[in-house]
This record gives sequence, C-alpha cells and structure tokens, in this order.
Amino acid sequence: MRAPTTLPTLRRVALALLLTCAGASSASAQPAKPPAAKPAAKTDVGPAVQKLKSGDEAQIRAGLDDLRIVGPAAASAAPAVADILARGLSEPLAHQAIDTLGDLEASDGSAILAQYAQHRTVAIRRAAIKALTRTKGPAAATALRKALGDSDAQVRGNAAAGLGALKAKDAVPDLFAALDHKVNEAAASIGQLCNAEQCDQLAGKLGKLPFDVVTSGLEPVLFRPASDMSDDAKIKLLGRLRELGTGEANRFLKDVEKRLPKEASPRIRQAVEQAVKATTGGSQ
Repeated sequence: MRAPTTLPTLRRVALALLLTCAGASSASAQPAKPPAAKPAAKTDVGPAVQKLKSGDEAQIRAGLDDLRIVGPAAASAAPAVADILARGLSEPLAHQAIDTLGDLEASDGSAILAQYAQHRTVAIRRAAIKALTRTKGPAAATALRKALGDSDAQVRGNAAAGLGALKAKDAVPDLFAALDHKVNEAAASIGQLCNAEQCDQLAGKLGKLPFDVVTSGLEPVLFRPASDMSDDAKIKLLGRLRELGTGEANRFLKDVEKRLPKEASPRIRQAVEQAVKATTGGSQ
C-alpha cells in the first residue's frame, strides 16, 4: 500500500513549481535576440550583360538602365560596359554607358574612361571626367592630370576637383600649374593633398590670387587632423593670414574660429584667437 504524501513533501513540490514558473517568466521577459543579419545577396548581372551583348541599341540602353539602378553592387558588369564602349557607340549611348561606369564605381572602367576623356565632343569628355572621379585607380588619376590642360574650363575644373577626391598627392605640382592658369578648383585640392612646404607655397599666393580662391585651399589645411598636418604648419599659415590684416582675412579667421573641432589643440585655438584680434582693425 502506497504511503500518503506528507505535508513537508507537498510544500517542497509547491516551492519547486513556483521556482519553475518564475524562471519561465524571467526567460520570457528577456528581450528577443535580433535575427542574424543575412549575407547580402549577390547581384546577378547576367541578364543585363546579355542585353549589352545583343548589339541592339534598345536592348543595350535597357541593360545600362538595369545596371545603373543596382549601382556598385553590379560592379562585376563593368568590364562588359567597358567592352561596348571600346567597340564604339553612338554619342548618346556612349554618354549613358560612361555614366553607368561611374555609377558602378569599379576601377575596371577607368582605362576606357581615360580614352573617352580625350573625346572630340566636350559633353563626352565632361561625363568621362566625372565618372573617373568615381571609378578611381591609377588610370583615373593619370587621366585627370592630363585633363587639367583641356580646352574646356569645366573639364579642367572637374579634373582638378577629382584629383583631390582621389587623394592623388603626386598631382600637387600639376595642380599648382593649373592654379596658375586660373583653374581655381585646383586650390581646394591642393589644400587636401599638400605637405607642409606645399601648403606654405599655397599661402604664398595670398595677395597674388583672389583671396577666396587661395582660402578655398587653406581652409581644408587648417581642418586636417594633427596626424596629417602639424600644428606648426597650421600656425605658419595663420601667421600669413594675420599679416594681411584685411577685413577678408578677419572674416575668414572668425569663421575658422567658430568651426574649430573639439579635438583642436590649445595652440591652434590660441593662434586663431590671436589672429582674429590682430585683424579686427581691418574689418572696420
């Protein structure tokens, strides 16, 4: 005969049930873990590439549209786009293909774009220069340097700006030559790329070139991180601006003072403050 359940035993069973329920409640209160991120699906460029190879202009146009919608994720199609450009297209279709290579942002397109950067039609050259800034690579930098001497001002300006975007430090001497030939966009790129000596060379053009042109290059120098441009070099530039003593210099320095990043050193802050005070008379 089975022994009756005692009172202490019942209490132990009840306590165990309470603990089990509490544990389940606590577990259910925990925030659910976010689902693991799915790996990005690879873009199948096959159908678009087949359209490019069709030889039919309408199909080619449709294929280029398909690739531009996808953008850099379709970069593997860049060689196919470069191939149809190399074989020759009507100018409207060539323009679209050039823009497509820019949207794909693949360096595989730079070599053919470099050729089109010398095209007889200025609109094609302009498009090629813009695209090269996005496809990057050594071929892009070389083509942009050549384009600094183009007959079209927009091509020259975009080439100068593109060299800054590409961080083509070897191009600084070419940019100085372009600046001397009134390619004003070269100043900002020089400011992004110059070493201390070259930056001082740019500052030396204060009073020789329009103030806003020179300061479009000095401004990025002053805001470059200390690891990229020393405080000593920046203070030297500030001294040149201070020596001008003009209202333009004062307004520029005040703007710099307002926008100094939190990580700017006390030396830079003091140098800017003193330069502002020294040029205040010129602002009257």
